[in-house]
Amino acid sequence: MQKKLIALAVAGLASGASFAQTNVTMYGVLDLAYVYSSGSAGRLPGPLGIKIPGTNTFSGLSGVGAGSRLGFKGEEALGNGLKAVFTLEYGLEPDNNSGVGYSSQYGEFGLNARQQFVGLASNYGTVALGRQYSPGFNASANNDALDASDFGIQSSLSAFHGYTITPNSPARFNNAITYTSNNYSGFTVSAIYGFGESNLGGTYNDKINSINDNSKVGLGLNYANGPINLDAVYQSRVSVAVANPNNPPPYKLPGTSKSINEWYVGGSYDFKVVKIFGSYQALDNNNDVLVTNVENSYLWTTGISAPIGRGTLGLSYGRLVSDRDFVSDGVTWGAGTQYVYPLSKRTSLYGAYSYFSNNRNILVPSQAIAVPGTVGAAGESNYALGAGITHSF
Repeated sequence: MQKKLIALAVAGLASGASFAQTNVTMYGVLDLAYVYSSGSAGRLPGPLGIKIPGTNTFSGLSGVGAGSRLGFKGEEALGNGLKAVFTLEYGLEPDNNSGVGYSSQYGEFGLNARQQFVGLASNYGTVALGRQYSPGFNASANNDALDASDFGIQSSLSAFHGYTITPNSPARFNNAITYTSNNYSGFTVSAIYGFGESNLGGTYNDKINSINDNSKVGLGLNYANGPINLDAVYQSRVSVAVANPNNPPPYKLPGTSKSINEWYVGGSYDFKVVKIFGSYQALDNNNDVLVTNVENSYLWTTGISAPIGRGTLGLSYGRLVSDRDFVSDGVTWGAGTQYVYPLSKRTSLYGAYSYFSNNRNILVPSQAIAVPGTVGAAGESNYALGAGITHSF
């Protein structure tokens, strides 16, 4: 349950008048797990194809079942049905003492802000500015039998293969303006545009730097009514430009400056005794694949969940096929299961297992996010087994 934040720290940030009119909520999630993972790193080139020793690890990780975070959100009534809204949400990594604003995974500041936006809401919908979820984030999370955890099949395959329609960081757009409609008989429409603001080594007086290069756009439609949930999403990375290290001009590498387009359909139906899930998505990259490292591909998943005792058991399977121009298609399939046992409304225990297998033609490694190390190589497989605890407030 979210608690109303009436604390001196927040009161000091606002005037007495504005604080009296503003409803501010602090919320968060703490998730920690221990994960054992094993996988092969592939084979050395050459006729002998000597196998590289695999990776076996046992480690404590944060955000496996759900991303650990600390957030603040609020709203202020402005009259006539209009209100100001904001959200500030930051990722946490309590396993290694990484705090707000720093990501040990990327070793950089600024990548751990999950959402930061401010906007206006009315009877006509909400318009907001800042770093925000794209429609593909919510859609892919809605239709995952494993709750979009790090053991999730769609979550893993989409993130490692370069999709932005994924329940992971690539689906959060910077410099974005969004519109989200109110709910009309179960239907909700959402749209996002993220300005590219690229600087590819030129000056702001030329045409090399523009808000159009590396911008992102997304459109989503959701229908949720009773046991039914349906999602349809289109997202595109517009004018994908990669900087040319051989400056002076040309500033853009040849084979870039075109779009990467994606679409997704997914849904679920809750029969009470069992809930079924399914999704299908595709990616079309109009740029040089070797430069952008994103292949044309399609990905489908199916899943099922059911109440077992006090908890919920989920099962999921997915298959990713990448379109290779000169060899057979690259194929990765994955399967996983997860059991979540609630101790209360805010605290739950979970155990999960995922397995992924690649054929010899994959170009981009596709593996479980929970598996650290160099695994997921062509022609090899890997798996992860873990258990953890999630507490929300």
